[in-house]
Amino acid sequence: MTLEARLTVPVAPALLEIQDPIRKKLDRVPDEIWRIVKADDLIIAAANAHLRGMKGKMFRPTLLLLASELEGNADGRETAFAAVSELVHLASVVHDDSVDHSNVRRGQPTINAMFSHQIAVIMGDYLYSKALAELVRLGDLEPLRAFTAASNDMTLGEMRQLASYDALSFNESDYWQLIHAKTASLLGAACEVGALCGAPAYRAAMRRYGDQLGMAFQVADDLLDYTEVESVTGKPSGNDLREHKVTLPLIAALPQMSAAQRGRVDSLFATKLPDEADIADVVAIVTECGGIDYARTKGQQFAEEAEAALAPLPQSLTRQCLSDALTYVVERRS
Repeated sequence: MTLEARLTVPVAPALLEIQDPIRKKLDRVPDEIWRIVKADDLIIAAANAHLRGMKGKMFRPTLLLLASELEGNADGRETAFAAVSELVHLASVVHDDSVDHSNVRRGQPTINAMFSHQIAVIMGDYLYSKALAELVRLGDLEPLRAFTAASNDMTLGEMRQLASYDALSFNESDYWQLIHAKTASLLGAACEVGALCGAPAYRAAMRRYGDQLGMAFQVADDLLDYTEVESVTGKPSGNDLREHKVTLPLIAALPQMSAAQRGRVDSLFATKLPDEADIADVVAIVTECGGIDYARTKGQQFAEEAEAALAPLPQSLTRQCLSDALTYVVERRS
């Protein structure tokens, strides 16, 4: 088995089925990515090789390619744009891991762990700049506008999160604003650009779909941190709590806590390196106080709004795959 095969994240059967209609194009996306970022510089080449071994599930390219096939006449640019969508995501991941001082991503060392935080920052910048250069090469202002707006939203979202000094004052409105900026904006852009490549009449519908799916996606991701174990997610369960990050399950549970329960949460957030017992205790409190159920309900609501956005689309296998993607997002276990 090759190194790349061993490091590739297992893809759920449901996602494989969603990807089946655009499999040939999707399989070309990694080669497009590495064509765009190829460099002779030894450090960049080494970092690229490491990132290539950490291949993800290609969810953003999947959505973009599906959107491009809604009328069965994609214009040929969609694979390059799909590569750009994954590059922008990858750049944000490299930066996030550096900011969070994360050592592991998808079960493998992060760029900052493998090299250094300085290289991780520069590498993230490099990926962003190469994605932008590819958009310029493709020469279409509308996809350029969509992806650069998403990149700007993602950056501002990260800055707002870093500027929040009192983590436990982070409220639900703050959370919605953050996850729209950091997650939904790029998924929305990917769906919009896909439509521009083959079904421009559905551009607005696909933007709405991607935005709402992105909100559901991030709520589901934050739920996994409370409900799944390391062997499933590829990262430690409770990692958000370990890093003192406040997400929807905790936000929803806080007003329902007793004074004693709130005191245990305050204690965890006051501890620089909380232990596993403290994390498990707070996870149990959040569950008991309804935070998990509330977050699941909100995620389902976003998925239903995304489904409603598909109403104008013609009935087809592609539309069914977009609908199935919502079920995958809400029900996924990794």
